[in-house]
Amino acid sequence: MPDAPQSFIDPVVLGRIGDLALLARSVVNGFVHGLHRSMRAGVSVDFAEHRPYQPGDDLRRVDWRVYGRTDRFYLKTYEADTNADVIFALDASASMDFGSGAIGKFDYARFLVASLAWLAQRQGDRVGLVTLAGDLLDIVPPSTRHLQLLLHTLGRVNARGAGQIPAMLERVAQLRGRHGIVVLVSDCYEEPAVLRQSLAGLHARGDDAIVFHVIDAAERDLPWTAPGNFEDSETGVRMPLRPDELRKQYQEIFDAHRSELARELSREGIDYVPVATDQPLDAALRTFLDLRLMGSRVR
Repeated sequence: MPDAPQSFIDPVVLGRIGDLALLARSVVNGFVHGLHRSMRAGVSVDFAEHRPYQPGDDLRRVDWRVYGRTDRFYLKTYEADTNADVIFALDASASMDFGSGAIGKFDYARFLVASLAWLAQRQGDRVGLVTLAGDLLDIVPPSTRHLQLLLHTLGRVNARGAGQIPAMLERVAQLRGRHGIVVLVSDCYEEPAVLRQSLAGLHARGDDAIVFHVIDAAERDLPWTAPGNFEDSETGVRMPLRPDELRKQYQEIFDAHRSELARELSREGIDYVPVATDQPLDAALRTFLDLRLMGSRVR
């Protein structure tokens, strides 16, 4: 399989692109160029069913006869329209605003969400977004017309405050439609059981759930050698540490946390995908596409 152009997928190169729309389009076009086959086998225009109107839907699709009978707005949907709502939940807590390399966790997460959203819309899915930074909540309802709004929201959000993944996923639950995909992008500084419980309700109602765990190399390896004060970015608590003496124990704890995350999420059939900030984005897109196609076969 041919590789996508490296300039489109290298996170360091992507960091030099200031426009998220250009970035996402470049990543996805480069990625798709490397695929042997189309992501969709074709479309049909056969009528499927009615569904309630959602903000952002095309009013020309309203079935006015149904409106006359029910006094409610319903849209005619066709086989080509029955693809999923893909709602991205982006962790915008202060811990995401960390990076030891050329690309920090939050920028990598934004690049990832932008590219996945572009890819999802290209497949015909409706895309939406929820972010919670401190007390600032941003919501983009899922729609085939909201990609640019989603990208604009990604471009202006800043990581700050304490992590509130359960509260963010509660808002995701309010946006979900008939069926869909929930994509959580986070550094997963949350108790694995709490994260599982927060996603379990969505999964139980028929949604596919995917967790992308964004990891910085310094968080994984604890590379520092000199003693110093280390500060928790969300609580402000400072602690004097000697990294050389703690490295082995720290790495064991870190690996145990990742293993527990994978174990807890797998209990609910939730896909867990760790990604490092120095990892090319095409690997994450390939994982998403594989999981998306797998979910479409079993739904």
